[in-house]
Order: sequence, then C-alpha cells, then structure tokens
Amino acid sequence: MMKKGYLLLESGQVFPGIRVGDSSSVMGEIVFNTSMTGYQEIMTDPSYAGQIMTFCYPLIGNYGINQQDNENAKIQMQGVLFSNLCELPSHYQSIKTVDQWLKQSGIPGLANIDTRAVVKAVRLSGTMKAAISDSPDFAQIDWNQPLPQDMVSQVSTDNIKVYEGSGPHVVLLDYGYKKSMLTALLDEGCKVTVVPYNTNSAAVAALHPDGVMLSNGPGDPAQLQDLFGEVKKITSSYPTLGICLGHQLIALAYGAKTGKLLFGHRGANHPVKEMVTGKVWMTSQNHSYVVAKDSVDSERFSISYLNVNDGSVEGLSHKKLPIETVQFHPEAHPGPDDTHPVFQRFIHMIKQSKGEVTHAVTY
Repeated sequence: MMKKGYLLLESGQVFPGIRVGDSSSVMGEIVFNTSMTGYQEIMTDPSYAGQIMTFCYPLIGNYGINQQDNENAKIQMQGVLFSNLCELPSHYQSIKTVDQWLKQSGIPGLANIDTRAVVKAVRLSGTMKAAISDSPDFAQIDWNQPLPQDMVSQVSTDNIKVYEGSGPHVVLLDYGYKKSMLTALLDEGCKVTVVPYNTNSAAVAALHPDGVMLSNGPGDPAQLQDLFGEVKKITSSYPTLGICLGHQLIALAYGAKTGKLLFGHRGANHPVKEMVTGKVWMTSQNHSYVVAKDSVDSERFSISYLNVNDGSVEGLSHKKLPIETVQFHPEAHPGPDDTHPVFQRFIHMIKQSKGEVTHAVTY
C-alpha cells in the first residue's frame, strides 16, 4: 500500500509524493544535484549530511544498489527526493533496491515528486529549510528550530586508520572524505593515514608525513574557525592538497573569506577554467560555500581555477609554499575524470619537496 507524504518548503510551497524509505519525518536544508548517473555515490557522499537532496534526473534506481559504489559506510543525508524511483532494478551487481536501502538505513524519502518544480523553487529562493512529513500542515512544523549543526564531527573518523603503500606518506585530514579520494592516493602508490578532522599540527608531525590532504565535508567552513590556526601550521609545514571544504579551510586559514551561493553547485558537468593554460575542464562539484574572490591575499596566493558559469573561485595556488587547492572533486565519482591529474601533480609536488625530482610537470 503506497502511503502519501509531503515535502514542505520554508517558502510556503507544498509538494505531494509517495513515501519511500524510512517513515520518519525530518527537517534539513533542501538542495539539488543535476548528475545523470551515480546516485549511490551521491547518496553516500558525507558532504550531504544535514541536507534533503533532490535528484534532477527523472529516473533513479534502475541499476539498484551494489556493494562497490558507496563513498561512505552509510547514507549521511537527512532525506532524498525522486521523480520516478525504479522498483525493479536490472543489473548483475544489484543486491537491493534504493527503497530497501533507504529503509535499512533509516533515511526517509519521497517519490513521485515534481522535482522540476522543486528545483525551480530552490533556484528562485535559494537553499532553505525543508521538511518531509506525513501531513501538508505547515503548523505542525517548527520552522524556528535550527538546521543540524556541527556535521563535520559527525561524519569524521574517530580513529587513525593506516593504509599501507610504498610511495609518499600522505596524512588525510577527514572532514567527511569520499572513498574515491583515498583510492586515488592509493592508486598513486601512497601510504595514507586517515586522521580525525580536529587533529592538531603536533599530532600530524608525529606521523612524519611527506604531504597532507584536506578532504571535502559538509556545512559552513566558518563554523570550524577554531581549527584555522592548526590548519595554517600544518599546511605551511607540508606539501598540501585541499579539496572542496579543504580548499575553503585553507583559504580561511590564510585570511580569506567565504560566502554562500544562492543554491550551490551540485552536479557532474560544471565547467572550470584553468587560469595558466586557459583550458576548460568539466568537473564534479558539491558545495554551497565559496571563497570570496576579492578576499584572497594576492601576495600569497594566485587563483588557479575559475568557474566558467559564475566566475567563482575554484582553486588556489600558494606562490611560495607547495599548497594547491581545488573547489571541485578531481576524484569525480560520479563525474568526468578530466581533472584527475590534480592528484598526480600533488604527488609530484611531494617528490619535488623531498628533492626526488627537480623538473616541473604538466598534464
């Protein structure tokens, strides 16, 4: 028996649908993703913690859920919205349907939603509070309650984890990292030590890394202000790559400011211009916050990438220290792997700092 459910937006709009997944009611920030593939990777991306995610692509779930494509051990988002959710997936690796997976994970969802109308509402009014409920009655929702906070501490690892390799030793600061980032480093031969998000510079130094990577993660980077000093110490001591939230944290640690986009960048086809070469790369992105262009210290950093669509900052390069940052996701699961060489340049930067190579490298 299909049960009715409703999406209520803070702006006053109500969208009817059919309940899928868990039967609970939740509140979160409403966002949308334009990717045509990779729903399993998207749903397990820790950067969506605290959010209700809308799939723009009209058919989701047609190849089911498999044991390989999770980016995190569990679904971290608050809830999820579908237009047409497939009940009979067809793929040799499929072990369950999306609906079954959501029920097992305790995550509520709505299907048969007019996702196009939802996206238009978000594009017009911006990201806002939203609720998944059994009732269309606005009076039942406490719109004054704050959205989930401090999401990084909830998605970060509690323990140090070591993945052996014969190459450079990279410490990965986990703000909610995607498995594909770890895989990209391991594929380059690195030994990787994953550490909690609040690991200080002394603890990092005790691990004797050759380089450091700051991962993606959920929420407003300004909420991690207490970490800025340690981030600056760490990044000024080792070759560093910052991705997404990691990029923003490095910028903030060196005095830049961040702001919030109206509805963010979430999808697998965002064009980014590399400033040195003029080349345009297609990238995978998932973020609400951006580094304010006019706040970047031009004495220390050059802007390495800009978003073609809105001109926002997509990457920074320190002029003296071996520090590179990117707002997009070079591991691109899902998405194009145009910018995967970002990882190779990071490894090369580490080897240069150790004196193992002297020449520059381009891709």
